Amino acid sequence: MMIILRCLLVVICSLGGAIVFWETLKSQNFALIGGCMGFLVSILILIVEQRAKNISFRVVIGGVLGLSIGLIVANLFSYALLFYYPGKSLANLIIYLLINCLVGFLGFGIGAKKGEEFVPGKPGALKGAASSDGNNKILDTSAIIDGRIADIFETGFVEGTLIIPQFVLQELVYIADSSDSLKRTRGKRGLDILNKIQKQVNMEVQIIDQDFPKIKEVDAKLVALAQKINGKIFTNDFNLNKVAELQGVQVLNVNELATAIRPVVLPGELMKVYVQREGKEPGQGVAYLDDGTMVVVENGRKCVGKNMEVTVTSVLQTTAGRMIFTVLKGGKPVDYIPNSGR
Repeated sequence: MMIILRCLLVVICSLGGAIVFWETLKSQNFALIGGCMGFLVSILILIVEQRAKNISFRVVIGGVLGLSIGLIVANLFSYALLFYYPGKSLANLIIYLLINCLVGFLGFGIGAKKGEEFVPGKPGALKGAASSDGNNKILDTSAIIDGRIADIFETGFVEGTLIIPQFVLQELVYIADSSDSLKRTRGKRGLDILNKIQKQVNMEVQIIDQDFPKIKEVDAKLVALAQKINGKIFTNDFNLNKVAELQGVQVLNVNELATAIRPVVLPGELMKVYVQREGKEPGQGVAYLDDGTMVVVENGRKCVGKNMEVTVTSVLQTTAGRMIFTVLKGGKPVDYIPNSGR
């Protein structure tokens, strides 16, 4: 259907150009030139149609408004100018077309540039007035898939506007449509997390169309967007964290937050843990806290599969995380404790 409509457009523009030149100049040669010009105009329209698919709707609306105003101004100016040159002549036609093209193009360019500032966006779109208030939080794909970000927002500790770029949504959809089952599961989880975030009443969520066509990598686009709107990036991607910091963009790292809010454990403190497996050293047992912290239990090998009360001897902080070393208190299992890491 679209192919038929495009062919019809080419035919109508070509015939229209030929008829206009014939009626204006009464010459077959100029009618042929008009037909060629109409054909070129139709090709230009088809090219614009293809390019417009990747352009923000607000930019298109702004460009159309600018073009309309430009053509109105051009016609007023051209009529005033041609008033001194009455009669139908080739010079008049060329002057008329030239003025309309120049002023119309100028209006379209200005309208497209200013479209996001003057044209109201759809619900959830970033407006010019809120584009640089310094309180925008931009979500990264990895943080969305991770899922903990939704729980953080639900607590109410994070304020401001949550920004979700269209290119991040597109990456999530691409992952969700992957042929790899693991990637597909991760992508669907990310979309579910976004749906959960949008339903939270204590956060203002905005989905924006801002894109950077010259930048290919999503991480680089996130940094560029954060610089443009003076925002902060929510992520748990170590590489993105470093790149953003090098370019002066503030990063809110979910992993760093999780590490910072872990409960403090001091030597001599009692803990109740579930010994899950044997340790690397002879006689050792290994347990885990709810946050994933490894607890090494000396002489705990015989207690695998049991809940035990232990005493903290030392705490070791490494780049991979925190390790707690403990010894058994007594030797008898304790009752089952909910949320013990089992």
